[in-house]
Amino acid sequence: MGKPNVYVTRQLPEDIIGPLRETAHVRMWDKEYEPVPRDVLLEESRKADGLLTMLSDAIDEALLTQSPHLKVVVNLAVGYDNIDVDAAQKREIMTCHTPDVLTETTADLAFSLLMATARRIPEAVDYVRNDQWKNWGPFLMAGQDIHHRNLGIVGMGRIGEAVAKRARGFDMNVLYYNRSRKPEAEDRYQASYCSFYELLKQSDYVLCLTPLTPETKHLFNAEAFQLMKNEAFFINVSRGAVVDETALIHALRNQDIAGAGLDVFADEPINASHPLLAFNQVVALPHIGSASVDTRREMVALARDNLQAVLQGKAPLTPIAK
Repeated sequence: MGKPNVYVTRQLPEDIIGPLRETAHVRMWDKEYEPVPRDVLLEESRKADGLLTMLSDAIDEALLTQSPHLKVVVNLAVGYDNIDVDAAQKREIMTCHTPDVLTETTADLAFSLLMATARRIPEAVDYVRNDQWKNWGPFLMAGQDIHHRNLGIVGMGRIGEAVAKRARGFDMNVLYYNRSRKPEAEDRYQASYCSFYELLKQSDYVLCLTPLTPETKHLFNAEAFQLMKNEAFFINVSRGAVVDETALIHALRNQDIAGAGLDVFADEPINASHPLLAFNQVVALPHIGSASVDTRREMVALARDNLQAVLQGKAPLTPIAK
């Protein structure tokens, strides 16, 4: 038998992908910052035994149906809402992702985004860069405190727990809402479990870390923002579609909430004309939750190892569990 065929949908470091070439024929999209066109992805998947994909690649039933040789799809992310996992399972196609290795890095970003939003850091940087700093005043660029405030975490998975650990260092009071209670996390981080609506009412910072599912789509809607304190901040480091962006824009415009820190959006990438960028109290990032050099390299290596394992008839390291 010849080597299996693998298609990689973004340009990735050759020193990490290279070992895969010893056991497979590897073809790779030649652009790092542009997604592979749909027609190219469909053509390549028809020949592929394995795919290494990004969140921007729709691995849906139409693609899976026309991919007779496909044995494994590995997503370079912890989330996998771009993959029809049920359709893959029906066809006995293994699906994998890259959890765990990005937990601490994403928690760093989440807490950094919370702090930058509360303390108006990007706004203050622009104030200096735009030559607006002419004098000093007691309330110049005054933001909100983080220490001793209530942090509400929606989605208490690995990343949520890592954020809770950081929050305790700031003497924050941690509340959380999750599909199931986490008694060990409650003990370890003095976290309090509460309902979603109670969390919204009590929190000074609401941090969304929940995965995107049919149940969580537009979880943060007009009702949710109306329940939040007027001086509270909304931080989203999960998926853009968990938020009704029209409702968020309305809440910001009416000052129902104090501001928002957003690493993700409903349709990505956004441009400078996006209505959320009209608000000074919004800090917007280009979906960089796990984007440290070390972590991204670990993610690529884990994706590679999953591909190699499945294509060699071994158990995957990090299969998607549904």
